[in-house]
Amino acid sequence: MGDCSIHPNYGLSMSHYYRLVVSCPDNLGIVSRVSSFIAGQGGSITEASQHSDLESGRFFMRYVILADSIGMSAESLRDAFAPIADEFEMDWSLTDTQQRQRVVLMVSRESHCLVDLLYRWTANELDCDIAAVISNHEDMRSLVEWHGIPYHHVPVDPADKSVAFAEVQRLIDESRADSIVLARYMQILPPSLCERYAGRVINIHHSFLPSFAGAKPYHQAYRRGVKLIGATCHYVTQELDAGPIIEQDIHRVSHCHTPNDLVRFGRDVEKTVLARGLRWHLEDRVLVHGNKTVVFA
Repeated sequence: MGDCSIHPNYGLSMSHYYRLVVSCPDNLGIVSRVSSFIAGQGGSITEASQHSDLESGRFFMRYVILADSIGMSAESLRDAFAPIADEFEMDWSLTDTQQRQRVVLMVSRESHCLVDLLYRWTANELDCDIAAVISNHEDMRSLVEWHGIPYHHVPVDPADKSVAFAEVQRLIDESRADSIVLARYMQILPPSLCERYAGRVINIHHSFLPSFAGAKPYHQAYRRGVKLIGATCHYVTQELDAGPIIEQDIHRVSHCHTPNDLVRFGRDVEKTVLARGLRWHLEDRVLVHGNKTVVFA
């Protein structure tokens, strides 16, 4: 079906932007200095967000700049901005929206998150190229290949998972992935993968952890009589389901709802929260600060 790494709407005319993202010690004059620098290059700022964390004394900033107004490449703009970054001890990045991120999706047997992301991708709601899908089961192959995306089946032997995850790492590297999304991938990534792709692996889990761990959490929650169902989208770390949170949401339930209702509501929340989290990540709206995030949504 053609080049699988190319988004179906890639040829559409889109505005060209640079995104400047900054984290640094909070000091007077940062906004003025950065804004004056951009203005001095003839740059037009189309979106600006700032946040000062009073507890840590850290400052966060995200600027979106119309690339055509600058008149220089992203590389040249980085070189010009570097002295200011050094002066204010910035952790920073400047991305070019014409350089689309390559994303690898990972899934097991539950399809709702994968189906939702594929729909949003074909509808041009996610600004990325889906380079591949990796799964420990064959269930999703026909769906994925129908979209023209490579599908890699990597079964995981419970007795020795290292072989499978060595292959997963090889496939991710071969796909030149910028980000990895665990779209209900029901295997725990080894520490080596968590460390190698720190800040680039996004996961989703239901809100019942740690109270209702294990099998059928929604049925456990039903028996407990919970009134809220939720989901959390977060970055993956070596500590299971405890990485920096990107997005969360909830759905109210009552005594009238059945266990199947709870499962249905939970799937709706999970796919919505994962899609939001991925979109914000792709748009450089998420800045990690320790085990927390600043999200300029």
